[in-house]
Amino acid sequence: MPSEPEPERDREPEEGGSPVGRRLLLGMLGLGALGVAAAPTLQRGLESFLGGAADKDPTGLTGLLPNGGGFRYYSVTSSVPHKDADDYRLTIDGLVDHPTTYTLSDLRALPQTRLVRDVQCVTGWRVPHTPFEGVRLSRLLDAAGVRSSAGAVRFRCFDGMYTESLTLSQARRADVLVALRMQDKDLSHSHGGPVRLYVAPMYFYKSAKWLSGITVTSDVRPGYWEDRGYDVDAWVGRSNGRDDEST
Repeated sequence: MPSEPEPERDREPEEGGSPVGRRLLLGMLGLGALGVAAAPTLQRGLESFLGGAADKDPTGLTGLLPNGGGFRYYSVTSSVPHKDADDYRLTIDGLVDHPTTYTLSDLRALPQTRLVRDVQCVTGWRVPHTPFEGVRLSRLLDAAGVRSSAGAVRFRCFDGMYTESLTLSQARRADVLVALRMQDKDLSHSHGGPVRLYVAPMYFYKSAKWLSGITVTSDVRPGYWEDRGYDVDAWVGRSNGRDDEST
């Protein structure tokens, strides 16, 4: 999941999660501080470490560590199941003529689009010039046969909790992808893999991680963070009271 608000905001752990040990926490804090001044190679290693640690951290503390301007790792649940080519499925249903289920291999076989944009989180951090690759959402919608009564698209995630929505016109933009790769690598679990949504011109909470379902609806239904006060239309620099440079 929501990534990559993945969306990208402080984690809200479920009760009963295991606490992070004192030695592990102190070690992560020391590595986080080191990463701020580290060389790029060491920094990439740190970000990889934090991503792996986040998978095992029900407290969300890894998301608070400094990492030199890289990604922060967030989830709204205490754990997220791992999916791979054997068990991943993406369903497209709702107001469509041809409900469809895609495997990971099916998605990889479709024409891929590569975009390079800045990633901007509504909490303030930005990762510049980040490549994403995947299938244009508009292609999947066209293949499903969207009905004339449709006006929006709702996204579900296999963490079992996170949701997002776009208007149909937003979903059909050329810079909205069902993404399979990021930074020229297959999407890792921490970044919402194996498949996530990527909405290039909006704050990163719209780019739902761990994507598992796309439902075409008549109207926009606010997503997880919109129900908690975020703007439904999340254009970078023109929403949520922020004036960030557009992506």
